[in-house]
Amino acid sequence: MNSAKSRISVVGLGYIGLPTAAVLASAGHEVIGVEISASIVDTVNRGEVHIVEPDLDGLVRGAVLSGRLRATLEPEPADTFVIAVPTPFKDDHVPDLGYVEQAARRIAPSLRPGNLIILESTSPVGTTEMLAGWLAQERPDLRIPKPGEADADIFLAYCPERVLPGRIVSELVSNDRIVGGLTPACSTRARRVYETFVRGQCIETDARTAEMTKLTENAFRDVNIAFANELSLICDRLGIDVWELIALANRHPRVNILSPGPGVGGHCIAVDPWFIVDAAPEAARLIRTAREVNDSKPEWVIAKIEEAVAAIRQRRSGEVVLACLGLAFKANIDDLRESPSLEITRHLVERGLADRTLVVEPYLEQMPPALAGLTGTEFATLEAALEGADVIVLLVDHLQFKDVPRHRLEGKAVIDTRGLWR
Repeated sequence: MNSAKSRISVVGLGYIGLPTAAVLASAGHEVIGVEISASIVDTVNRGEVHIVEPDLDGLVRGAVLSGRLRATLEPEPADTFVIAVPTPFKDDHVPDLGYVEQAARRIAPSLRPGNLIILESTSPVGTTEMLAGWLAQERPDLRIPKPGEADADIFLAYCPERVLPGRIVSELVSNDRIVGGLTPACSTRARRVYETFVRGQCIETDARTAEMTKLTENAFRDVNIAFANELSLICDRLGIDVWELIALANRHPRVNILSPGPGVGGHCIAVDPWFIVDAAPEAARLIRTAREVNDSKPEWVIAKIEEAVAAIRQRRSGEVVLACLGLAFKANIDDLRESPSLEITRHLVERGLADRTLVVEPYLEQMPPALAGLTGTEFATLEAALEGADVIVLLVDHLQFKDVPRHRLEGKAVIDTRGLWR
């Protein structure tokens, strides 16, 4: 097989799967995107996108028009299968691998000797081996690779994405990739596929190390964000401007404190550290504490908003209007996964804190399902929020919010969780 001109099936066309499919197609591969959502399949086959990500729309349009990318509801035979499905956790922070198992069992009938299967979904250590077990159950006629055994009919590897929302397309190409196979032959086979479009280094290791590498990267970020968030709590009690404090401390040549916020969101940083805690609960004490600090920050923000609303009600009677600026988990994207901003807004509305709550999210066209239908909520423009709100809560530092004239905030209670208006 010439991996430069191979047939690749990408299972899952979400925030990672669709950009990966489009980049692979632009590198010359024939790409089949597999999705369980008929609306996503139709959207992609029209050359359109269902997510907001810079440069993705043009890349998908070009790939579809060239005939190198199409989407389908059912898996088809291919040379390589890339699995990019969600890996959430359950209520007790136990990893939920149901989507990965479902993907494995769906592609199993299409497998043939010589195929390569790559798992990209962020996964607990040992998931690639579990994937091999599910494939073996479905296809007892195929020799599935096992660590330490050389002979197999197919190749199986783990290669996690490590991209930043808002820069996914460029980072898929420029960032180094960690490729971990169940055997050295699996690692090499997968590396050759990534080298057809990745300009960074593609580094081989074993599957377990690759799985832990991804979790470690996000746990590192989570611990550092937790330090900044804990500083914000301490500074609030001591009457210190945390933003000034961090700016001053960061003038030390070996200090680089991150910025605090209303919590931590996104599918990766807010989820992956729990996979480590689940695997080694007694040893992962710092990682668990960091997760607990970040998970508790939204409630602290809510308490601050409650104080502001209560102060207004003490001063006067009548309607109190609250504006929540931003719902995404980070700036300049539409991704709501594990978003603390969305969680905060929903809790405020459900508690009936204000008479009306204006919701501003420039990267969405309508109220998201989590808020739709809740009494007292209105999907509003930034201008309407600035004009009509008594309390303004900045939850996401979107570019659209940065240049708000300061005089528009006069006479209002302002809670800036991002330090954008200080």
